[in-house]
Amino acid sequence: MTDTPSRPLRAMNVMTGPVIAGVAPKQQSIVVEHAAAFATAAGLPLVCAFVDVTVYPVDGTTGGPMAPIDPDGVDEDAEPIPASLEASIAEQLAGSGVDWSLVALAGEPAHALARLAGEIGASLIVVGSREHKMGSTVREMTGGSVARQLLHRQDGPVLVVPVDPRVPGER
Repeated sequence: MTDTPSRPLRAMNVMTGPVIAGVAPKQQSIVVEHAAAFATAAGLPLVCAFVDVTVYPVDGTTGGPMAPIDPDGVDEDAEPIPASLEASIAEQLAGSGVDWSLVALAGEPAHALARLAGEIGASLIVVGSREHKMGSTVREMTGGSVARQLLHRQDGPVLVVPVDPRVPGER
């Protein structure tokens, strides 16, 4: 006898919602490449989501008003999405044929990505793993990785793309 899952399983042939790619400035291009490949293969749009951790969503929604965490540190000329990030993604996806968009989110990255996924009925969330640097290691020890947090609070599939894989015995 097989137990019936409490939530529907999503497979490639029944994916209907967009693919979300968590993006950040200076991020390895492999994350967007994998997300675009999945979106293209499934015939779905790609939503690139940039999460600004210096602001929070006032009403708890993804696209709603945002307020700065530190009002004294507000840069009046700050862009919701860095122009360099938008240009980089546009260049990377040029000619790919994937229908894509870029959205700005606020707050803690895993919460923001999970909230967006629920709101738009995402089929898949794609994020990169942490790079092997001292600062990344310290941040992961204190707050955990976005990927790990998503795996514990997201009910849909999450693809974690290794951005700096290490093979045992190397480095």
